[in-house]
Amino acid sequence: MIVNMVSISGGKDSTATLLLALALDTPNLRAVFADTGHEHSATYEYVDYLERATGVKIEKVRANFDADIARKRLYIDTKWREEGISDEQIERALAVLHPTGNPFLDLCLWKGRFPSTKARFCSEELKRNPIIEYQMGLVDAGHTVMSWQGVRADESPSRARLPAIDELGGGLWNYRPILRWKVEDVFEAHRVAGIEPNPLYAQGMGRVGCMPCIHARKDELREIALRFPAEVERVAEWERLVSDASKRGRSSFFHASEGTVLFGQNTIEQTVRWSMTSRGGRQLDLDRLYSPVEACSSIYGLCE
Repeated sequence: MIVNMVSISGGKDSTATLLLALALDTPNLRAVFADTGHEHSATYEYVDYLERATGVKIEKVRANFDADIARKRLYIDTKWREEGISDEQIERALAVLHPTGNPFLDLCLWKGRFPSTKARFCSEELKRNPIIEYQMGLVDAGHTVMSWQGVRADESPSRARLPAIDELGGGLWNYRPILRWKVEDVFEAHRVAGIEPNPLYAQGMGRVGCMPCIHARKDELREIALRFPAEVERVAEWERLVSDASKRGRSSFFHASEGTVLFGQNTIEQTVRWSMTSRGGRQLDLDRLYSPVEACSSIYGLCE
């Protein structure tokens, strides 16, 4: 049997992909959401809404790093000592290096750092691998899996080079049915199906996956800080924990850029402060700092 499986993120493109599959009356349809533990509550609520509104059960999968953390603890307790790392630093790392049940935080504790543009291990470890594991369970049960992916060519040059369909082997295929769609087509699919987009798109967010994403735009980070300060506070606490688990003794969520380093060590609080600046990050903009955010603010024109 061919199982048609749509990967759901709670974002516009994966939602449009699911809606297209439904419109085509696709048989043996399944949907899977990889929970990173770093989503906004609105996205979790949206995934539940999407399940109710479409009638398609959305399976939830999570990465687990318990074994990796156990190995890291052993490594710290032996190799770090051999390398001359101080007992104080070793004890500090061992004190925080325990599974928390949050995939994103556990991944960063294990790695001793946050992901970055050059080391973007988050997507592979938190999304791709758990979904592949789910798919291979279906393959092992004798099914062929057609993996529907909400990928569009105009998102990046690398995605523009992807084929609409390719075979991975072993009974697993990738299918990208909206590869040539424009963003307007994506939201039109929502409108035609009577499905509301994720509400975060009307609150200044360009993406609605991780909150915040390591690739958050400056304006997007400002919106997050002003609308959802609890998200900033959560990441600030994660920075403290991951710093303690790091051999360097420090780790920041955002990596240094020309603008943010003007405010010292690149913590999330300092990066948020940079998001309130003008003139290339050289001057605090009081209007950006104190002006209230608009009730509806969408880069996709959803407020019009």
